Amino acid sequence: MVALVARVMAMENIVVTMMGVGGGGVKDGGGGDDDGKIVVVVAMDRKDCLLQLTFIETAIHRHLRRQSTTRDSETRFPMMTSFSFSLSFLFAMMMWTPLSYGFVNPRTLLQLESSSGSGGGKLLTREELWFDQTLDHFSPYDRRKFPQRYYEFLDYFRPSDGPIFLKICGESACGGIANDYLSNGLNVKLNRNKGDNPWFVFGVSYPGALSAWFRVKFPHLTCGSLASSAVVEAIYDFTEFDQQIGESAGPECKAALQETTHLVEQSLTTNGRAIKALFGASQLDIDGDFMYFLADAAVIAFQYGNPDKLCSPLVQAKTNGEDLVEAYAKYIKDYYLGTFGIDVETYNQKHLKNTAVTEGSSDRLWWFQVCTEVAYFQVAPANDSIRSSKVDTKYHEDLCKNVFGDGIYPDVLATNLYYGGTKIAGSKIVFTNGSQDPWRHASKQTSSPEMPSYIISCHNCGHGTDLRGCPQSPLTLEGNSQNCSNPDAVNKVRQQIVEHIDLWLSECQEAGRSYM
Repeated sequence: MVALVARVMAMENIVVTMMGVGGGGVKDGGGGDDDGKIVVVVAMDRKDCLLQLTFIETAIHRHLRRQSTTRDSETRFPMMTSFSFSLSFLFAMMMWTPLSYGFVNPRTLLQLESSSGSGGGKLLTREELWFDQTLDHFSPYDRRKFPQRYYEFLDYFRPSDGPIFLKICGESACGGIANDYLSNGLNVKLNRNKGDNPWFVFGVSYPGALSAWFRVKFPHLTCGSLASSAVVEAIYDFTEFDQQIGESAGPECKAALQETTHLVEQSLTTNGRAIKALFGASQLDIDGDFMYFLADAAVIAFQYGNPDKLCSPLVQAKTNGEDLVEAYAKYIKDYYLGTFGIDVETYNQKHLKNTAVTEGSSDRLWWFQVCTEVAYFQVAPANDSIRSSKVDTKYHEDLCKNVFGDGIYPDVLATNLYYGGTKIAGSKIVFTNGSQDPWRHASKQTSSPEMPSYIISCHNCGHGTDLRGCPQSPLTLEGNSQNCSNPDAVNKVRQQIVEHIDLWLSECQEAGRSYM
């Protein structure tokens, strides 16, 4: 397992949805003839980018071979007999990634889901299924296996030609299959009677990038992909991140945040222990870690569609001449550490150096990917920054060296050369981004006929708004757009997404194949 920590860079969830209106399904080799089935499969995984894409390619090839063989011998395709094997590209270790990079702590998307009253009937299924997964697909000698979790939901699927949606769930475990607009809106519209089952890939955030990269690397396996808030561009000094927070905050809130940062920096020089204790972060001995933690606390409000939770109390405190540092500390302890559920240890380099495999190991795993491939160093701009100047390039480089040793640095040129960055050379990929999301500057925001790109503009449109609605945390499973300040903007982009998917699946099926 220690070797796995050295190799695996982060983890995610994967869902496969099969849609249609008839036919039957057989699960795990058993028999059955339930008519009208969707298949959705979820599992935990995110490893190195190329490794994941290779796993997915292998799985789909296996599925298509088994599908062809079965159709020759049976009228009704026993979908799940082959389908459980088609998931061999997944890993099941439950890992969580730091919020500073757009990947949410499990409490945010799972526990808050039920505590906010949005769970229950909003999941189509919570039933967990398992299969034996290969631990190391690159070693011809390592034959170890481990149990891999996934979910399936079989309603509405037509084995003969129903679309298969591969959904790479993002930022935490799915915990089941969401009854969102994809399940409802696309099912009726996209059922047809021609050709093989077409595949379409979905993802949000880093999984959004995976969905785009998979389409680029293996166009022969898919009809297209939806890359929501997809961070396809590796960036070394990501100054646009902080600049977007200032733009999203607006003049008053931005000024309050900047003043708060300045006051905290002053307190660090006079009584560092006291100011860290005020924010509940006494364990962060390195000042840069502490200031990164404070910067992230502000980021999350805009990234996940809750700007007023941060800005309203800060602006009010500044207007009334109250203590801004106290007001910000209250926000962090009540919301960021409390409701949102972040663990301060996420920012502690002592914690990141721990190689023991635990539920918190994902912090180290994600930073390894940061420090070797994608960077996303969220550095303070030279002028007009919100975050402290302590969070600079040197801070990030020193963190990588301290946590992983000498010679570790992110080769973003190689990453972008291999995957294409924002100049990604693909086709039939929809890119979407929320106007307030700082991560959109690592996504493809320029539209083209083969790769349309949409910005959803509203006051609380953040990370993955097209799929998640507003706010993006706590998660509303059905992706309610009515909570967005401009629901029409969200619904318009959703309709355009459906039209693209409809067209591309039609082109696949008119060509008589499951890919194009």
